Amino acid sequence: QVHLLESGGGSVQPGGSLRLSCEISGSTTSPDCMGGSHQAPGKGREGVAPISVDGDTIYADSAEGRFTISRDNAENTLYLQMDTLKSEDTGMYTCAATFFRSLDDNCSDDYDYWGQGTQVTVSS
Repeated sequence: QVHLLESGGGSVQPGGSLRLSCEISGSTTSPDCMGGSHQAPGKGREGVAPISVDGDTIYADSAEGRFTISRDNAENTLYLQMDTLKSEDTGMYTCAATFFRSLDDNCSDDYDYWGQGTQVTVSS
């Protein structure tokens, strides 16, 4: 059974940084695509940045230039470095993965596995 476990959320002031981690267990292979979503209070989910097994990424406009996604395939762990955080970055961040679709297959439209999420609060 594949499980995803996020960590690294918390509270930070505007302009600060956080690093989220997402560890995958229950699989001996690396997902073809990993990524996740951000859900602000009272709003729908927004994709953040899918990343392929080779490290290719596609950033959402809101994340471009401020967030950096990376992965360690040997450790089956996804990382999201968030810098210059803004109040609108507040919300639940949930990681996701698929072993069956690549970036070219629009993997972020249909992940197979999701974590429980970690809360990020950006406030002064």
